[in-house]
Amino acid sequence: MQITYDQKNNKNKQMKITPIRNEENYLKALDRLEIIFDAKKDTEQGDELEILSILIDRYENENFPIDMPDPIEAIKFRMEQMGMKQKDLAEVMGFKSRVSEILSKKRKLTLDMIRKLNTTLHIPTEVLVQDY
Repeated sequence: MQITYDQKNNKNKQMKITPIRNEENYLKALDRLEIIFDAKKDTEQGDELEILSILIDRYENENFPIDMPDPIEAIKFRMEQMGMKQKDLAEVMGFKSRVSEILSKKRKLTLDMIRKLNTTLHIPTEVLVQDY
């Protein structure tokens, strides 16, 4: 990855940008990002920072994808974050035994349960509808 400035005269500055194509380019881009991280917006370095961030994000999304979490693990994680117990979740989803079966993966989530979990725990539906 390389961003250079071509100066024919002081009025015409052009930024030469190349994609991040490999690990070496990626590491160089991260190094440069660290150097210009506090650049002010609407400056030459600010523009470079914005473009570099986009290139790094694209490279990371293509090369280091993050899978969605398991639905049940997402529920357990959110319960822990919110300080909820199984009995608290039973108030949302019904019987305590049903919650226990779901958390142990013996029972599948229904559409109604997914809606309630999405509303109550704010877990995205695309996480909750996955097979497990």
